[in-house]
Formats: sequence, C-alpha cells, structure tokens
Amino acid sequence: MKRWLLGLALALAAAGAMAQTIVDLDYVRQAVARGALLWDARDEEAFAKGHIPGAVNLGDPTLTLRDTLTEDYLPTADIEKALGAAGIDPSREIIVYGDRGLPSVYFAQLTLRYFGAANARVFHDGIEAWRAAGLPVSTKAVKPKPVTVKLAPQPGVIVTTKEVVAALKRPDVQILDVRTVREFKGEDIRAIRGGHIPGAINIPFEQNWVDPETRNKLRRGLVKDSAGMALKPREELLKVYEKLDPAREVIVYCQSGNRASQTAAVLADLGFKNVKVFDSSWLGYASWLSAPAEDEVWTNFGALLTAVKGLENRFGELERQATAKPRR
Repeated sequence: MKRWLLGLALALAAAGAMAQTIVDLDYVRQAVARGALLWDARDEEAFAKGHIPGAVNLGDPTLTLRDTLTEDYLPTADIEKALGAAGIDPSREIIVYGDRGLPSVYFAQLTLRYFGAANARVFHDGIEAWRAAGLPVSTKAVKPKPVTVKLAPQPGVIVTTKEVVAALKRPDVQILDVRTVREFKGEDIRAIRGGHIPGAINIPFEQNWVDPETRNKLRRGLVKDSAGMALKPREELLKVYEKLDPAREVIVYCQSGNRASQTAAVLADLGFKNVKVFDSSWLGYASWLSAPAEDEVWTNFGALLTAVKGLENRFGELERQATAKPRR
C-alpha cells in the first residue's frame, strides 16, 4: 500500500512538473534529448554570438511579430509566414529561451499559446545557465527547415481594450499593472497619456526576481552578471502576490504586453486559475480616450515635437561643423 501511495505521489509530482510553464536546465536538457524545438527569442545579433545548438531564431519577436507603431500583433497570416519560415511548428514541444529574465521570451511563449500551442514552455535562466553548466554553444549560422503553419487564436489567453473597459464594472476581476512605479503614477509617460487603469494593483514585474534591482545594477556596473534576475523561490513569489485571489480572474498589463507576459506565466505556475494578458496594455488603453484612468497625465505633444525639432537642428549644425572644410 505504501509503495502504491508513493508511486501515486511521484506520478502526481511529475504531472505537476509537466504542467509548469517555466522550466529549469535539467528539464531543457531532457527536452532536447527527446527532440524538442528550441526557440531563441533574442535579437539576431545576440543569437549569432552564441546560441544553444539546434535552436532557431526570427529576431526579437516583440518586433518581428508586431506592428511597430501600435505594438499589436501582425495579421495572423503574417505570423504564420514568420513562424513557418523560421521552422517553428506550434504543434511540437517548444522551449523558448533567451537571456535570463528577458521578457520577450515570455512574449514568444504567450504568442505560441495564444495561437494554439499546447506544449510550449519558458527556460527563464536561458543562455547564461546553459553556458554556466559548461554545455556547448554554437555560433554557426542556422538555416531552418521551413514548415507550413496554420494558426487559430484561442479564447481566454489575451484580452482587448474593450474587454478591459467592460471588466472595470466586474467585482470578480483583478487588474494587475506590472510597469514601474513611476509609470503607474503617471510620472513616466510612454503613451498619449500617463496613469493607470482604475483599481489596478501595481507590482512591477522585476519583483519576480531574486534582486529586482539587478538590471539597474548591471547598467551601472555594480554587478557582473544577471544572477539576480533568477526567479524568486515559490514561497517568496506567493508573498509577492498575496494581495491577489488565485481563484479570481486576473488581467495583467504593462506598456505593450511584453513584461505582462512574464508575470502572467509566474502567476499561472503559482496556481492562479484564470490569468489573461491585456495585449495592447497601457499603449492601447491610453489611446482609448474615453477609458477612465487614475493619476492621469496628458502628453504635451506640441512641446515634445518642439524639443525633437531642436535636437534635429542641433544635430544638423554639429554635422555641418564636422564636415566643413577647414579654412586656410
């Protein structure tokens, strides 16, 4: 009887591990051994400098799969062509990776899930963990084998601005803003107006990391590596999100859905039952001028254009000085 119970416990644990969105190095190694596809979600330059052997790449997916102006998804037919040309077949087991903690990795996995992939996961610690383990890294150019891809958007994965506005009237919905505190307060404006969605809770996505200040420390040369961008242990992550009810619907947003995709995956792995990403996020919400906002601040585009024009004039003058022939 004890053996049976132990076997059942191990089976349940294995099933739980398989259901996890975010996986570790051992999982990735086993996945590679059984023929899983690796999608490197970094830009082409980073990929060329060193990637996991056999991985495919289509550049930064937040740029190659989205409209550069609206930052919304390209038409489905265009995404089918992009994925197909890169050899990314959503019907396969896929592990997406990049640099440790890179949000675009999660955006790539969210994209796969949105378009029907049932077996796509994220290797959060990415190429750094792979290198640290002494595993081989390739710099060879990759010529993927094109595949025919047919995508069908799935309900319940992302939500639109219209759905978010409607959700403001629903007490059963929780809205989570994962931007910086300054963005949330309207002090850092990156759209037509600043502020946040009424009733939203602000938990910056960096709070998922062991050291939320790691990215700033790297920029300032205060740390030498990205180790602090590893995910907090499960117990600590549960404390980060203790204000949220795992049984209620959660809509996660940021500026354009990129950072939100990381937190959405974390919440799902913590056991939250109904997590959705607001794909257009604040960029789309702020453009819906009738949508209510808190800490609302409007962008002065006149002043902005004047400042840009001044910089252009200054640059032009410096360029003329640099190319002018010296007087004799």
